Amino acid sequence: MTSPIHVTSEIGKLKTVLLKRPGREIENFTPDMMPRLLFDDIPYLPIAQKEHDYFADTLRDNGIEVLYLEKLAAEALDAGGDKVRDDFLEQMLTESGYATGTIHDALKEYLDSMNNQDMVNKIMEGVRKNEIDFVPTDLVSAAETEDYEFYMDPMPNLYFTRDPSACIGEGLSINHMTFAARQRESLFNEIIIDHHPRFANKGVHVWRDRNHDTRIEGGDELVLNDHVMAIGVSQRTSADAIQDIAKNLFKDGHFDTVIAIKIPHNHAMMHLDTVFTMINYDQFTVHPGILGEGGHIDTWTITPGKNEGELHLEHRTDLKAVLKDALKLDDLDLIPTGGGDPIIAGREQWNDGSNTLAIAPGVVVTYNRNYVSNDLLRKHGLKVLEVISSELSRGRGGPRCMSCPIVREDI
Repeated sequence: MTSPIHVTSEIGKLKTVLLKRPGREIENFTPDMMPRLLFDDIPYLPIAQKEHDYFADTLRDNGIEVLYLEKLAAEALDAGGDKVRDDFLEQMLTESGYATGTIHDALKEYLDSMNNQDMVNKIMEGVRKNEIDFVPTDLVSAAETEDYEFYMDPMPNLYFTRDPSACIGEGLSINHMTFAARQRESLFNEIIIDHHPRFANKGVHVWRDRNHDTRIEGGDELVLNDHVMAIGVSQRTSADAIQDIAKNLFKDGHFDTVIAIKIPHNHAMMHLDTVFTMINYDQFTVHPGILGEGGHIDTWTITPGKNEGELHLEHRTDLKAVLKDALKLDDLDLIPTGGGDPIIAGREQWNDGSNTLAIAPGVVVTYNRNYVSNDLLRKHGLKVLEVISSELSRGRGGPRCMSCPIVREDI
C-alpha cells in the first residue's frame, strides 16, 4: 500500500502541502489578548488573505497540490459520522477551558446546529458571548460570564500549519503543543488522519500522538534525509519529547540519527526553523544569533544504544562538523541571515528571514521583506521565489511555518 504521506527530506521536490487560509480568527481578538494568543500584533485580514493566496498560488504555479486544513477537517467529520463528530466537539469543548457548567450545554447546542464546515470554521474563529442567547442557571456559569468576551477562544495561529503535526517518512507526529492557545490545533490533525478518506486506514504511522505530557512542535522537526532528523531543543520542544520520538523512530529501523540542537528559549527564536533551515543538499540558512564564540552551539547526536530502547548521545559544539558527518558531506555552506550583520540579521530573523521553505533542491520560497538575506541566497546560487508579507509576518512565522509538507519526492 502506498502511503499518502511521504517526506524523507527538507528539500525533495514538494508534491503536496497542507495550508490554512487565514480567517476571522486572526482579527477576532483585542490587544490585551495578544500575549495569551501568542501574537504581537493584529493582522489586517483582507490583506493577509491576499498575501496567503499569493503564497498558495506560488506553490501551485510550481506544480504543488495545495490542501486546506479547514476543508480536510470538515470532510473528515463528514466521513466519520455522528459519533465521530460528537466526540470531536466534546473534546474541543473540554480543551477550550471555558465550557463548564451550563455554558457547556449551550455552547454545544449552538455549534451542533451547524453543518460540519460551518462548525469547523466557527471553532477556529472563536465563539463570542453575544452569539449565544444564554442565561446561566448555576453559579459556576454565572461567574464565568462576567468579564471575558469569549466562550471559546479564537485560534489565530492555525495558519502556521507546520507546528501541530510534522510528516516524517511515511508517518507523522501529532503534537502536544506547549501553550494552551495552540493545544487544540492538533485535534484537527488527529481527526483528519483518523477519519479522512485520503488518510484513514492507509498505513500512516503515528510516531507520537498528542496525548503525551511532553511537548514538541513541528517547527522544531526537520527531516534532513531518509535516516537523519534535526530537532530543536527550544522554547516549544522539550528534551524528553525528543528522546521519546527518537526511540519511536529508531524502533521502526528507518531513521538512525537525531541531531538535537539547543537554541535560545525565547519568543523571537521559538522554533529551530526560525533560525536554521535546510535549502539544498549541502546548504543551510542559519541565524548568527544562535551561535556562540567561535560559531559554536550545543548539539547532541542521538543514535540507538546497545540495547533496545536505549539511546547513545554524543555532545558536540561544531554544527558544521556535526552536519557533515551525519549527512556524509565533504563540505557544506552555512548561509548567515542578513549576511551576518548584527542589525540586519536581527531584523530579518524577526521577520522570518531564516524561515525558508525549500520546494526543490536549491529552490526556496521566502518573504520579500527580507531583501538582504534573499539577495545573499541568490549569490549562493539558489533560486528565490519571494512572496508578499506585510500582514502575514505579523504572526511571527514565514513560509516554512505556514506549510506542512505531506508528500515530497526522494532525493
